[in-house]
Amino acid sequence: MAIRFESIDFLNDVEFWPPVAISGVLAIAVFWVMGLYRSLVRFVTGRILASIVRGVLAFAISLMVLNSMLTSGIPRSVPIICGLLMLLTIGGSRFAVRHVFRRPHQVTKKPVVIYGAGEPGLELLNTLFHGRDYSPIAFVDDDHHLQGLTISGLPVYSPLEIPRLADETGLEVVLLAMPRLSHARRREIFASLEKTNLEVKTIPGLSDIISGKAKISELRNVSAEDLLGRDAVTPNKKLLRQNITDKVVMVTGAGGSIGSELCRQILSQLPKTLVLFEISEFALYSIEQELSEMAKHIEPSVRIVPLLGSVQNANRLKAAITAFKVETIYHAAAYKHVPLVEENVVEGIHNNVFGTLTVAKLARENQVKDFILISTDKAVRPTSVMGATKRIAELICQAFAQEKDTTTFSMVRFGNVLGSSGSVIPRFRSQIEAGGPVTVTHRDINRYFMTIPEAAQLVIQAGAMAKGGDVFILDMGEPVRIADLAVTMVKLHGLTPYFVDDPDEVVPEKGDIPICFSGLRKGEKLYEELLIGNSPQGTEHPRVMTAREIAMSLEQLLPVIDRLLTACKAFDLLEIKSILRALPLDYAPGESPILQTDEKEKIATPPIKCQPVESVTGK
Repeated sequence: MAIRFESIDFLNDVEFWPPVAISGVLAIAVFWVMGLYRSLVRFVTGRILASIVRGVLAFAISLMVLNSMLTSGIPRSVPIICGLLMLLTIGGSRFAVRHVFRRPHQVTKKPVVIYGAGEPGLELLNTLFHGRDYSPIAFVDDDHHLQGLTISGLPVYSPLEIPRLADETGLEVVLLAMPRLSHARRREIFASLEKTNLEVKTIPGLSDIISGKAKISELRNVSAEDLLGRDAVTPNKKLLRQNITDKVVMVTGAGGSIGSELCRQILSQLPKTLVLFEISEFALYSIEQELSEMAKHIEPSVRIVPLLGSVQNANRLKAAITAFKVETIYHAAAYKHVPLVEENVVEGIHNNVFGTLTVAKLARENQVKDFILISTDKAVRPTSVMGATKRIAELICQAFAQEKDTTTFSMVRFGNVLGSSGSVIPRFRSQIEAGGPVTVTHRDINRYFMTIPEAAQLVIQAGAMAKGGDVFILDMGEPVRIADLAVTMVKLHGLTPYFVDDPDEVVPEKGDIPICFSGLRKGEKLYEELLIGNSPQGTEHPRVMTAREIAMSLEQLLPVIDRLLTACKAFDLLEIKSILRALPLDYAPGESPILQTDEKEKIATPPIKCQPVESVTGK
């Protein structure tokens, strides 16, 4: 009214007050109902404007109506002017106070840019405003239409501007707020940021956000798994269910890296009973507790049976298979750590060879429908005892497959899985967090990598395609040079790597984390292979192949296994090596402490004859 009349004489007009008082009470009531007075001012967001607008509209409209009914003489422009002023003061005062509350913490926050100006980026921005760790200074986005705009008060730049922002603002961290990002695009982004030496963090993946396992606000360092992993191929649901749904399934080595993930994938396909067979009490307890919680949300009727036992214990295994009438066995129990098995040859053979023989025999005798062996790329032309034992385990399954019994035997061969026990990635991570050095065995060593969930899912689908004696090979993608992986992991932590000749050599002026080469370990190969021959064939799944490889009959194989058992009982390491060399394994060990040079010259065991068998055709 003062703006309209340029005077305050209207205050003496009695007719002016009733419509103003009633409209004011109505507006306050609307504000109360909309929760305006229950909002903590320091945490208000743009959403509060909707509540303010509703209250202001209630005030302005009611003032117009009451003024018309009571003929109070209030000009028609006054409700409009008043509404605008209310919007400005009620909303503006709250955002001003919020700014005051937030401002003192800015000095201790790290400046960051948010990569991705979409909805996840905006939600992350709001979370960061309330936190005490990071101060967002800008968005960067690949979308040319967004570049140059301002979103929530922050400018949007091209990713090419990041080096300039780092120089001008002291930028320390880049936050990836793109949960739908493919692994390939994630690698491209990281490659473009490598030269900036900025720390890169990311929000969880879309699947974790949707499932409730993680929130957008839960930032973490970009991991090697994010860069090495691949975008999943949609699984064939029919293959996933075929050997599992409504069946009794046993997993040996259920507490291991692969075994536990197999159990998770199997549970999601609703078996009748899932039998967990594991030698480690703690590992068995951990996976049983996890699966029991999962079952509550998936299907409480699924029976989960935890059994302690060794695959070498025939009586324990037989009791388990017969008591629960097992229909499918996934045999994942094995000693897999190459240097450890090199130091513990007899135990490695007992577990990997005789354990597999025991499970396979009992599976056939008790008419288990499907038996799937989890093998390894180290079984191909092995240079280690571990690789040799896994190739013998394959020969055992191929031999049983030739008997044409009710059990379908198959094996799935693949390389390293990301994050498994003994994997190089957790070791590198702990070395980096300890300040280095990061130790790589050889400058040129490389490995295939696959995520554990993808490997387990492909194993299940491969097993469902088996006809008998099949050697399935998973498409592992491209091999990764381990030295490059070490460099990438150091840079992911926002640190600078440099190479040294000795682990104790530290040169701070060269960088933050030294990387040195320690030499190949016992039984370790520079390059891993997945095929013995060169003729893989495709299957109905794009990432599963099958191979035709040499096999032995049971009549040929069992006498050799008996000789190997006798040598193990006598701890005759010379004879053990002799048998491994004579078997059709292409076993070619390097220098080993087990045999000295003069001892190797004494080995004269002739190679064991075997008949080629095309396992893929079941012949």
